[in-house]
Amino acid sequence: MNDFQAIADRVEIEALRGEFTDAAMMRDRPRLASLFTPDGALRMPNIPAEQVGREEIRAGGERLQSQWDFFVQTTHPGTILLDGDTATGRAYIQELARALDGRQGLNYAVYHDRYQRTAEGWKFAERVYEVRYLDTSPLAGTVPHVAQGSGTGPADATATPAPAASFADPASAERLERVAAALRAGGFAAEILDDAAAARARIKDLVPEGASVFTGASETLRLSGIDEDINASGQYDAIRPRVLAIDRATGADDIRRLVASPEFVVNSVAAVTETGSLVLASGSGSQLPANAGGAAHAVWIVGAQKVVPDLSTALRRVEEHALPLENARAQAVYGMPSAVNRLLILNAEPRPGRGTVLLLREAIGY
Repeated sequence: MNDFQAIADRVEIEALRGEFTDAAMMRDRPRLASLFTPDGALRMPNIPAEQVGREEIRAGGERLQSQWDFFVQTTHPGTILLDGDTATGRAYIQELARALDGRQGLNYAVYHDRYQRTAEGWKFAERVYEVRYLDTSPLAGTVPHVAQGSGTGPADATATPAPAASFADPASAERLERVAAALRAGGFAAEILDDAAAARARIKDLVPEGASVFTGASETLRLSGIDEDINASGQYDAIRPRVLAIDRATGADDIRRLVASPEFVVNSVAAVTETGSLVLASGSGSQLPANAGGAAHAVWIVGAQKVVPDLSTALRRVEEHALPLENARAQAVYGMPSAVNRLLILNAEPRPGRGTVLLLREAIGY
C-alpha cells in the first residue's frame, strides 16, 4: 500500500468517526446504523447495552435517546492502525447528558474500534464504549430553543413553520426527528418506529401483562391490531370490554370512574406539532381524562401523516381532515354524526416518564 492510500484511509476513518458523532447529536439513528457493517456491533458495558447488526443498533439507539432530556457528545481524534482492509483504533469522548428520569452527568470515555473496508467505504465492524471518568453531579445548564430545521432541539417560537402539503402525507424523517426532539424537551418519551407492526410489538414491552388498560376509540389502534391485542387477548385487565358490559343508564358513574383513572391509557392523537404538542379531539370527552393525567401511564401511537407545524394547523387538521373521516365512521357504526365537542392539548408532560409517544414512519389512521 502506498503512502497516499494510507493517508486516504486515515482521512476516511477519521471522517467515519466524525459522522458517528454527528448522527448521534442530530438523533439520526438510521444514518448512525448505516456506519456499521451489516453484522457490526456496538457494545456499551457501562450502560449496559449491546447491539449487533444495523437494525439492532438503530432500534436500540432510538430507545436510548427517547430517555434523554439532552445529550452532547464531543469526539477527539485518537489512534488508527491500518492493516490492509481492516484497521483498529481508539477515539476519545466527552459527554454531557441528562435523562428524563433525572439521571445526569459528565463523563469521559474511549471508543475501542475495529474498522472494515467495504464497497461503500470504511465502516465500523465494532465499537466498544469504555467510561474512564464519570461525574453525576447535577448539571446547571438547560436546553435552549434553537432555530427550526437545525435538528438539534425544539423549534424556536419565532421560526416560520414548514407548510403542510397535505394532512394525509407522511412527514419526512427530518420532521419526525424534529417532533421527537420537541416532545422530549417537553418531558415526553418519544420513539421513532418504522411502522404499526413495530408499535404493536413495542406496546408489549411498555404495558405489562395484567395491567389495567383503557384504549381510546382509535382507527390507528384498530388497524394496527393493538386494540385487539389489548381488549381481546385476555393478557390485560382491559377496561373497554368491561365498560361495554355495563348498562349505561344505571352504571354511568361506574363507567366514568373506570375510564378516568386506569393504570395505562393507550390511544392515538389527531395531530402532533413540530413544537411538541399533542392534540386529541372527542365527541363525548369520556376518553380525555385518562389521557390528560388520570392514567398513571400513557402511550400514544401516531402515524407520520399527523405531523403539523403548529397548533393552529393542528386545529385545522382536526376540523378539515379528521372530523369528516370520523363522522363517516360514526354514521356507519352508530347511525349518528360525530362532532368536536372536546379538545385536549398536551403541551408538556409534568411527570417525566409518564407519557410515551411512538412516532411511526408510515401513515396510519386518520
